[in-house]
Amino acid sequence: MDKYRCVICDYIYDPAEGDPANGVAPGTAFEDLPDDWVCPLCGADKSNFEKV
Repeated sequence: MDKYRCVICDYIYDPAEGDPANGVAPGTAFEDLPDDWVCPLCGADKSNFEKV
């Protein structure tokens, strides 16, 4: 699974880790994140992420 980087704050979403603090289980692909998921560091929406 691909990692994605927030272009605003450089947070890396790693599917292997997920985002448990925000209800996203490890193993969740970026494409499978809820539509209302936002960057946990800066609050940017998914459109501000690019594949790394």
